[in-house]
Amino acid sequence: MISLAIPNLTGNEKKYLDICIDTGFVSSVGRYVTQFESMVADATGSKYAIATSAGTTGLHVALTAVGVRRDDLVILPTFTFIASANAIRHCGADPWLMDINETDWCLDPQKVKEALDTQCEIQNGIVIHKKTRRRVAAIMPVYTLGNIPDMEEFRSIADKYHLPLVVDAACAIGAKYKGVDLGMLGDLSILSFNGNKTITCGGGGAVLSNNEEMASLVRHLTTTARVWPEYDFDMVGFNYRMTNIQAAVGCAQMERVDEFVSRKRKIRDYYYKSFSQLTEQKITLFPTSDGSSCWFSGIVLQEGQGMDEVKSLCNKMKEKDIEARPFWKPVHLQEPYRGCPIEDTNVTDALWDRIITLPCSTNITDNELETVSNTVKYFLKENFF
Repeated sequence: MISLAIPNLTGNEKKYLDICIDTGFVSSVGRYVTQFESMVADATGSKYAIATSAGTTGLHVALTAVGVRRDDLVILPTFTFIASANAIRHCGADPWLMDINETDWCLDPQKVKEALDTQCEIQNGIVIHKKTRRRVAAIMPVYTLGNIPDMEEFRSIADKYHLPLVVDAACAIGAKYKGVDLGMLGDLSILSFNGNKTITCGGGGAVLSNNEEMASLVRHLTTTARVWPEYDFDMVGFNYRMTNIQAAVGCAQMERVDEFVSRKRKIRDYYYKSFSQLTEQKITLFPTSDGSSCWFSGIVLQEGQGMDEVKSLCNKMKEKDIEARPFWKPVHLQEPYRGCPIEDTNVTDALWDRIITLPCSTNITDNELETVSNTVKYFLKENFF
């Protein structure tokens, strides 16, 4: 089977895991956690990186740290993995769902600006959603596919309304925006190291910050808000620490981060070149912003086709031992989030059920890429063109 996205564990992972086991440092105390945080900070242009047990817990603690609380609203693109919305709900808040733009599949800053300008008012420095009378507490852009949207515009909007920018950068390690590392762009940015990410710890995440006070608060919250050395606690905290075992794998992975991101970009380039003759009113390809980390690659079927055709093609690929899958189902179509405040979702609605993700593991061979490409083109020609 040519898998969709599997870990590339051909470096020092086993060596570092053996050290953890031999020394007994397998939990949240150990040298690899600190080393991993330093490596992630360096790779993302951040002063601080706080390792967490998952990307979702990283999002939750980041939202908590910037003051998101029960009954608040957090602006979120509806086209995202459900973990983004779940982290908001874990705070007792709700997502205010908005659309993406076609150029990068990321939250559209102009639609955010228009919604805030027309549907909110400022009361004592607080942004109030007129219809629901709820406080708008943050903006959460998502770096879809590792693409970074117009963060200068988001910064302008956030500054105007005094709203924190908490960025779901789960899959974006290695990405840049106009040459600037992703850790410099949000107030807090969160990475995921799940098994299908470019860099994996088998799980885990990290919260990035350049603000010492905010980073200290996040670290304090992730370690049960314990005041050392006694068993004193001054806040309601979380046990969100990454283990030394996870970090050991992460350190081995981070030693190769440039290599892995480069490979992801070459895979995207290969698919672009291979499918270039099919893009005229037949299929489109995943968007790539300048500096994208190109986490996933794939195709989008032509308008008029949908999930039935996507599943049919994926099933045919599986018969040839090639894994291909649909992509995210929007948040506003998920049962837990029906009824949340929402703006028009025209771009998302026209897009999401036509997407097919294709194999893009960093250790995929050129021969395997050719096999995937030829098989896709064969089935497209036989079934759709």
